[in-house]
Amino acid sequence: MKFPKKAILLSLLIIYLAVLTQQILIKHYSLDMLIAQLTFSGETPFYINHNFTPFKTIFFYLFLAEINMNIRVENLAGNIIGFIPFGFLLPFLFKDLLSFKKIILLTFCLSLGFEMLQLTFNLGSFDVDDLILNTLGGILGYIPVKLYKKYVRKEELVSY
Repeated sequence: MKFPKKAILLSLLIIYLAVLTQQILIKHYSLDMLIAQLTFSGETPFYINHNFTPFKTIFFYLFLAEINMNIRVENLAGNIIGFIPFGFLLPFLFKDLLSFKKIILLTFCLSLGFEMLQLTFNLGSFDVDDLILNTLGGILGYIPVKLYKKYVRKEELVSY
């Protein structure tokens, strides 16, 4: 891949990761509150309900919750959509990541990193369902790359 294209894609990945971090970890915090949480001197965290049971939150939002549809979409689709760019950008940046298994693993690890930060610093709530939905998002982002590689530009992707 030519340098300008790679530089643009790398810049997009960095911006994407910064926005994702803001949306996942610090969207509800002022700077003072964030510092207090990171130094363990914060008073009460916003979220203290963690979910370690797979599909519990997904099932709740799909079938049990009597809440506005926008909240359901934000919580379920938001977790998927938020990780689509990750699965899409990585294979174009790094030819070693043109593997379905690697994209799944890297997306899961990124999501797990965010969830562990939320758990450790009370910057949100740990939810195993977020891991599932985020990983699904990375997979959905990778599908167009896989199709592009297979049907449109097989030689171009492999040869850069």
